[in-house]
Amino acid sequence: MAATLLSVNSYFYRRDGSEVVFLEHNRLLAERGWRVVPFAMHHPENPPSDWSDYFVSEMEFGQRYGLGQKLSRAPKVVYSLEARRKIARLIDAVHPDVAHCHSVYHHISPSILSVLRREGVPTVMTLHDLKLACPAYHMFNRGVLCERCAHGRTYNVLRHRCIKDSVTLSGLVWLESIVHRLLDSYRKNVDLFISPCRFYIDKLVEWGWPRDQFVHIPNFVDTRALKATTTAGRGFLYFGRLSPEKGLLTLIEAAARAGVRLRIAGTGPQHDTLQRRAAALEAEVEFTGHLSGERLTDAIAAARATVLPAEWYENAPMSVLESFALGKPVIGARIGGIPELVENDVTGWMFPSGSIDELAATLRRVDALPDRRLIEMGERARRLAEQQFSEQAYLARLGETYRRFGVAV
Repeated sequence: MAATLLSVNSYFYRRDGSEVVFLEHNRLLAERGWRVVPFAMHHPENPPSDWSDYFVSEMEFGQRYGLGQKLSRAPKVVYSLEARRKIARLIDAVHPDVAHCHSVYHHISPSILSVLRREGVPTVMTLHDLKLACPAYHMFNRGVLCERCAHGRTYNVLRHRCIKDSVTLSGLVWLESIVHRLLDSYRKNVDLFISPCRFYIDKLVEWGWPRDQFVHIPNFVDTRALKATTTAGRGFLYFGRLSPEKGLLTLIEAAARAGVRLRIAGTGPQHDTLQRRAAALEAEVEFTGHLSGERLTDAIAAARATVLPAEWYENAPMSVLESFALGKPVIGARIGGIPELVENDVTGWMFPSGSIDELAATLRRVDALPDRRLIEMGERARRLAEQQFSEQAYLARLGETYRRFGVAV
């Protein structure tokens, strides 16, 4: 009889990198014969699902709701009774062998975790960010790294208005953090945390978490579906969310100084600011908007290299793995989990995070390299993706984890 996976994530469509991991994880196990049962939030962009009747009500954080809507939604951010009721019904209906949580937090809320424990469902959780330690997810505020909440000082999320610069939203998230710390929702109810990078494990242990509650399983990419390019390409590409922690102002400044062509693919709150800065610098920057599917793979193939100029503790970015699978080296900031993926002068190049001068010098250097050198590095990146970050490698590591609970992949 096929095993049943209860797969939990706030969003049920390809919204961001964490959703890609969640949905690809589901696909991978479904292809191996598992019954995959999602639990998520209703949303207009969700694809159809046989299990959508169990999904929780839609709630977009920071959305312009009326007063009555705000009052009804606020308690759900902190502790959702609706999510508890619905997941209890779903557990009773499907009897899952294991639950795998991704990003739950304030859209679904960690209130579901004690229900999983009560019903005897082994529970693992993939860490896509640093929410366990930082109420605002990123340990990044107002353009700089921030570790003010270390050792339980979570009041700083309110003091510094870390959530959308709003006292109300920051206060609500602080309350959520306090409640779930008092209930010990994560430590007591999650059997094992999966971290795609080792850096997150080290950082959380530094902040007081027990190391034996974590296991390192890198993200994966479908190397069979992505075919490596055999050309060196021209110019550089960033693809992903357009937000301050991604270091895109630094990238635009560096591209202008280096005199190289840059394409930026994505959407996000910093879009207009980035466009104005590029225009002021007269930089050769093209904003393509969101790209996906063949349009994205074509853009990656056309670039000399992709660039990840992060200025927060980036986890294990899918953009790096997708670039590698397509035979493209990556220029990455030396921060968070990025150095675990990019080997300097082998599969890409590293530069100190936030350094315009060093990034500009790297862009000039890569732009001037012989095409043959770029192609060779891309070939090495592709081999690394096949060996370390393939679906098969992921399944082998995941199987070791699930077997701890008597479940075979």
